[in-house]
Amino acid sequence: RLPEGPFYARIVDVMEELVKFTWLTRGRGAYLVDRYSERVESAAEVHARVSAKG
Repeated sequence: RLPEGPFYARIVDVMEELVKFTWLTRGRGAYLVDRYSERVESAAEVHARVSAKG
């Protein structure tokens, strides 16, 4: 166990914020990863871009 102190308090603060963020963004994944540039690409452009990465 980590001893009590400022580092311990900071880790607890960060973990609390992570939990809050996780709960606030739960169920909104599609909104968070949706990009305008990807919506306007044609199917052929998407296929060409994805195939080029392999």
